[in-house]
Amino acid sequence: MTAKNSATLPAPIAVQAEGRSAGRSGTVLALLGVVAFSLTFPATAWGLESFGPWSLVALRSILAAVIAGAFLLAGRVPLPDRAHWAGLAVVAGGVVVGFPLLTTLALRTSTTSHAAVVVGLLPLTTAALSALRTGTRPPRAFWAAAVAGALVVLAFTLAQSGGAPSAGDAYLFGALLVCAAGYTEGGRLARLMPGWQVIGWALVLCLPLSAAGSLLGLASEPVHLTWHGVAGLGWAAAGSTFLGLYVWYRGMAAIGAPRASQLQLAQPLLTLVWSVALLGERLSPATPLAAGAVLVCITVTQRVK
Repeated sequence: MTAKNSATLPAPIAVQAEGRSAGRSGTVLALLGVVAFSLTFPATAWGLESFGPWSLVALRSILAAVIAGAFLLAGRVPLPDRAHWAGLAVVAGGVVVGFPLLTTLALRTSTTSHAAVVVGLLPLTTAALSALRTGTRPPRAFWAAAVAGALVVLAFTLAQSGGAPSAGDAYLFGALLVCAAGYTEGGRLARLMPGWQVIGWALVLCLPLSAAGSLLGLASEPVHLTWHGVAGLGWAAAGSTFLGLYVWYRGMAAIGAPRASQLQLAQPLLTLVWSVALLGERLSPATPLAAGAVLVCITVTQRVK
């Protein structure tokens, strides 16, 4: 709806129309973030062909920080208020350092389909932490659909990996917790400043640590450059870490962390699709059924008031 059309409507109706428009755009942005995130595990698997896990994570953070810093400088964005730095540290620790490092360590021994278990559980964990952090209480129907979707994704991804815990499970569950905390705090901050500034300042905040980590990692881990490895590093830095988080936080600010987090129920299934296309893995015939069940759960969570 255009500004001209909404201006001709009574004020309450115009506000409702603008709210629906903002909700739709927020959902689209959050979905774009999910698509970007769904490529993270395959990109990381590619990156591990050329770099060790510590080097890969540190270089990924440095490249993303350079991109973010360039945007912040070009926009002449002032430093955040001191009151926001603690929250930015949580975002940095969760989504810039913790999740990438722990999942990269896990992918040394786990397949991408097995690693998708953590993504399947992430929406429910994020919604729960967000409710605790903000004091909101979504209705029971929301939680029922969220739990059902999480169980569908969990059962599907475990079936794909044979149902047996891997050596990387401790890393994966640690990544689940720190990422949910980072998403929750980032969603809160995205209501106070633009989402791209949230992830931008979190990346810049980690730059000294990332630089030190890259020096140590490159000195102790072998490097075998391949186009797969370089492409994986490039996407993990520009796509997953900066672009993905930029649109994700903008979308989450518009529609709320609990509802945005439920869109991630589709992320493991997308990751499996990319795993077939990019890594040559095979999908189970149960994939269409699982995808349909997940989409039903997402629809329910988006419609619950």
